[in-house]
Amino acid sequence: MIQQVQYMDSITYPPIPESNEQSTDWAYTMRRDMQEIIPGLFLGPYSAALKTKLDNLVNKGITHIVCIRQNIEAHFVRPNFPDHFSYLVLDIADHVTENIIHHFPRVREFIDDCFNQCGKILVHGNAGISRSASLVIAYVMEKFGISYRKAFLFVQQKRFCINPNEGFAQQLIEYEPIYRARLSLQNGQISSQMGLLKRKTRDDEEEERSCDQSLLSYPRMFPT
Repeated sequence: MIQQVQYMDSITYPPIPESNEQSTDWAYTMRRDMQEIIPGLFLGPYSAALKTKLDNLVNKGITHIVCIRQNIEAHFVRPNFPDHFSYLVLDIADHVTENIIHHFPRVREFIDDCFNQCGKILVHGNAGISRSASLVIAYVMEKFGISYRKAFLFVQQKRFCINPNEGFAQQLIEYEPIYRARLSLQNGQISSQMGLLKRKTRDDEEEERSCDQSLLSYPRMFPT
């Protein structure tokens, strides 16, 4: 397990929880199935979300699905169970020039919403190797405060066949300082707000004490 990490920006990240799935030696045929990366977050190919796989998805407790495809795949990579699961469908081409980084915040929010509802989520593309793997790696990086390399190795331990294309890998490397800066800014804003609140509380207390002292020093108009 990767341990809790604390950086100079005073943000403390939790350790990565281990998946509930038993670890097994990787077999080539496993690439057609989904694997649990962290508890409740599964990564796999489209074959794990086919119409014939409904029972398996339900048995795994899946409630949300991220479906990644490009336009030319839309006729065969599609949401098969809109009445059973909440879907996020993304149009992403598996190409080195594709901008995948701008999808990271939306996917993170969708996954977090799923977890907040005590659900489980499957992230799949066509093969479950490049696009979907990149989105899961980005989530693991930001959620647990680790580098692309560490996140890649962690996800690869669960799904050995992952292989983000070179363009996606470079964007994931570039994403680390981006998410750290954003979280540091948010942390600074929260700290600033807390400081203002504490200052206001102190000012209110001092004003109240001053008022009490004024009342005590004011001459009485009636005998006691």
